[in-house]
Amino acid sequence: MERDLISKKELLDEKGISYGQLYRWKRKQLIPEEWFIRKSTFTGQETFFPKDLILARIDKIMNMKDDLSLDELAGKLSPLLPDYEMRKIDLMKRNIVSSVVLQRFASGDSDKVVYSFEFLLYFYVVDKLLQAGEMSMEEGEQLLQTMREHFPKFNGKPCDLVFIRKMGVSSFALISVPAEFYFESGVKLIARLSVTECIEQLKGKLV
Repeated sequence: MERDLISKKELLDEKGISYGQLYRWKRKQLIPEEWFIRKSTFTGQETFFPKDLILARIDKIMNMKDDLSLDELAGKLSPLLPDYEMRKIDLMKRNIVSSVVLQRFASGDSDKVVYSFEFLLYFYVVDKLLQAGEMSMEEGEQLLQTMREHFPKFNGKPCDLVFIRKMGVSSFALISVPAEFYFESGVKLIARLSVTECIEQLKGKLV
């Protein structure tokens, strides 16, 4: 599956920003290096971006830049996980994830157990798909295991979660961003989530 791309010229025109702004944000790491995709066209080499990711990121920068410095924005938008911990009882009180998820996936843990941001992220991603009605509890367990086993391998690099199903059998994958992928016939793409976006959303809930 090929992700929709937008050219640099189209992006600058649509968002009303300058070339200088775009590359200043890149230098400040507000926009990941991996999103700048060089491709050959009939006019030569041009720069493209994953359309959904870059449009959402530009909107976020524009909405927040008046209240925060670029360095503060970089901290909020970074795919790196913050050094943050939360007790299970506080997680329940603040409704960061639903009680259904905690009852199913953390039922054996004491209320005083402390979760790292990484584990909070795993619960959050599972909860997001369950809330959308796209996934069963059994698939949630499968997703949680996939995140635990493979997310740390990305070591802070942007990645997407891909959820597919064929003939009732579900599979999950974590892929680098940007990436193109294609399936055999009969495979249905249930969801594709930007884990970087999930990290940003979770950070916002924890402030």
